[in-house]
Amino acid sequence: MNTYQHEVKYYECDRMGITHHSNYVRFMEEARVDWLDQLGCGFDKIEAENVFSPVVSVSCEYKSPTTFKDIIDIEVKISKMSEMKFEFDYTMRSNDKLVCLGHSVHCFIENGRPVAISKRLPELYNSLTALLSK
Repeated sequence: MNTYQHEVKYYECDRMGITHHSNYVRFMEEARVDWLDQLGCGFDKIEAENVFSPVVSVSCEYKSPTTFKDIIDIEVKISKMSEMKFEFDYTMRSNDKLVCLGHSVHCFIENGRPVAISKRLPELYNSLTALLSK
């Protein structure tokens, strides 16, 4: 899978010129959406099946600041999964310097109720299982 790149925008920085911490969660979402698209199982396909994947939890561990125009390379990996949820780890670097480690947990719902993706979206489940076993 290709690493996702995000260029820090001016409006993403605080008065000190540092990328505001809240933006890293958005960067994680951008990278996750791109990662699933690369896998061929993007959110557009998932949601076309009336299945949604809300965030259950998210965390960031900030290591080094970034500033306007910095390029952040975001590596996404699936770290854990079951039939009902999956978890991603994110490693963010700028100029090969570690800037943030992130983690997010997602479940799957259909009509507001939990759904097993192994039964409902077997293509996605099989693709994720194959990546997790590598």
